[in-house]
Amino acid sequence: MKVVIVGGVAGGASAAARIRRLDESAEIKIFERTGYVSYANCGLPYFIGGEIENREDLTLQTPKSFKERFNIDVFVNHEVIKINKDKKTVLVKDLTKDYVFEESYDKLLLAPGAHPILPEVVGVGSKKIFTLRTVEDTFEIFDYIKSQKVKTATVVGGGFIGLEMVENLIKQKIKVNLVQKGDHVLNPVDFDMASLLHAELRKNGVNLLLNKNVVEFKETASGIRAVFEEGEEIESQIIILAIGVLPETSLAKDAGLELGEKGSIVVNERMETSEKDIFAVGDAVSIKHLVTGTRAVISLAGPANKQGRIVADNICGRNSKFVGGLGTSVLKLFSLTTGMVGLNESLLKRAGVNYEKVVLSPANHATYYPGAQAMTMKVIFDPKTEKIFGAQIVGYAGVDKRIDVIATAMFNNMKASDLKDLDLAYAPPYSSAKDPVNMAGFMIDNIVTGTVKQFYYEDLEEIKKDKNAFLLDTRTINEFKRGHADGFVNIPVDSLRKELSKLDKNKKIYVMCQSGLRSYIATRILMQNGFDAYNFAGGFRYYQIVHDEKCVSSKIMPCGMEIKNAKN
Repeated sequence: MKVVIVGGVAGGASAAARIRRLDESAEIKIFERTGYVSYANCGLPYFIGGEIENREDLTLQTPKSFKERFNIDVFVNHEVIKINKDKKTVLVKDLTKDYVFEESYDKLLLAPGAHPILPEVVGVGSKKIFTLRTVEDTFEIFDYIKSQKVKTATVVGGGFIGLEMVENLIKQKIKVNLVQKGDHVLNPVDFDMASLLHAELRKNGVNLLLNKNVVEFKETASGIRAVFEEGEEIESQIIILAIGVLPETSLAKDAGLELGEKGSIVVNERMETSEKDIFAVGDAVSIKHLVTGTRAVISLAGPANKQGRIVADNICGRNSKFVGGLGTSVLKLFSLTTGMVGLNESLLKRAGVNYEKVVLSPANHATYYPGAQAMTMKVIFDPKTEKIFGAQIVGYAGVDKRIDVIATAMFNNMKASDLKDLDLAYAPPYSSAKDPVNMAGFMIDNIVTGTVKQFYYEDLEEIKKDKNAFLLDTRTINEFKRGHADGFVNIPVDSLRKELSKLDKNKKIYVMCQSGLRSYIATRILMQNGFDAYNFAGGFRYYQIVHDEKCVSSKIMPCGMEIKNAKN
C-alpha cells in the first residue's frame, strides 16, 4: 500500500507516524510546501518573544528523523499542485529546482492547513507587512525586528495569533498598537469576558484600538501607516496581519471534491472526502460541531492531531470515527488565562436560541490558603433541557482545568445542573471543597428549580427606568463607600432581616453584592418573606470590570463616573 500525504504539520505528520505503527510495510510519502515538517504552529509567536530560544525547538521532527525512526520519506519545499483522481496520481513541484513530477498513490491524505486572510486594501503587499503561519514567517519577522531595530509595531486582528503576537512583541520591548475591527478582542468570548482582557492589555502598555477598520496601508520613510475608515492614521515600523485564516482548499476544489463551510473540504466521520481513497484532516476540513450539530471549521491543533490518527486507522483497515468538536481552547495573555468551549452569547442571539447563563467569580483554590486568585466564569445553557451551550473563563491559575472539566461534561451530554455532582479533586492549594465547576452547577440548579431569579448587566438600564424597581446592595458599609453602582441603596445582608419592614413588597427588588453569594443569601431571605427578588449575575466586581470597559470603549472619560460614592 502506498500512501501520499499532502502537508506535514499536525494532521499529516500524526497520520504518517500512526500508519507506520500499524503497517510496517506501507510506503509513506509526505510532501510539505514549506521548508519544515512537523512543526509547532502554536509555538511560533513565543520564538519571536524569546520564550523559545532555539530555532530547532520549533520542529518536532525533521525529514531525517522521520526517515530514521519511521522509515517515512519526507519532501520539504515540495508542493502538490494537481490531483488526478482517475489515474490516482498527484503532480508535485520541487520548489527548489522548479521541477514537476508525477507521484502515484493508493490512498491520498490532504492536510494542507489554512492560509492567512489578507484584506483587499491598497498597500497590503508592502514588505513591512507580515503574517504569521509558518516557521519561515517566524524567522522573517524575528530577523526584520532585529535588523531594523523595531521599536513600534501594529498588530491588526485580536484573535489568538494577534493576542499572542502582542504579548511577545511587548516582551521584546516594542510599543504595540492592537487594531480590532469589532468592539472586543477574541471573538469566541463575549464583550463582558473580553473586558478583562482589554484591561490586561492596557495594563501592559498596549494601545488598544477597537471598532477600527483598516482601509489602506501607506509606506513612509520611517515605517508604515495603517489608515482607518474614519480617516485616522497610525504609524509604526512593522505591521502584523492576524485577521484570521481560511481553509487552504484550492487543490481539493480543482480536483472536484465536495466543499462546504468557508470553502472547507467536506468529510464524513471516517475523514473520507467525496472521492474514494482520498481523506482530509485539519484546518482544511469542516466537521460536526457537537453543540449545534451542524458543520463548522474549527482550526485547532488538538482536533487535527486526532483526525490524523483516525485517518491512519481507517487507511490501515480499522474503523475509527471522529465524532466532532467543541472548539475547546485556551489562551495565555500576559498574566491572564482565558478558556473557552462551545458557543458564546453572541452566536446564540444571532441564531435566535433561548438560553440562560450564570456568571460567578470563585477563587482558584481555598481562600484561606495563601495566593488565592479570583476567576470569572460564565456558563451558558438551555433553561429547559439543561444542555450546556458553552462556557468562558478568565483568570489565573486553574482556568485550564475548569474549562476542560466543562468540555468533558459537554462531550458526554451532561445536564448543566449535573456539574454540581462532579467528584473533583480537592486540596487547599488546588481547589475548594466546592470546586468552581461545582459552584456553577449549584447556581444552575437554583435557577432551573426556581430557587433564585437573576438579572444581568445588560438589564440595568431598563430596570432603572422602572418606578417599581428597588436596587439593593448587600455589601458592608465600607465596601459600599468605596464604590457602588448608580442607584443602589446599601443594606448589609447581616442587617437585612431587621430592615424588611422598611421595604415595599409591591416593588421588585434587584440585589447586588461583591461576588453574588451575599446577594443570593439576601434574595432567599427576601423571597421567603414575600418579596419579588432578583440576584445580580456576577456581582459588583464583574459589574465594575464591564462598566469600566463600556466607558472606555464609549470614550466616556473619566471612566467609572457612574460608580458613585455612598449616599445612604
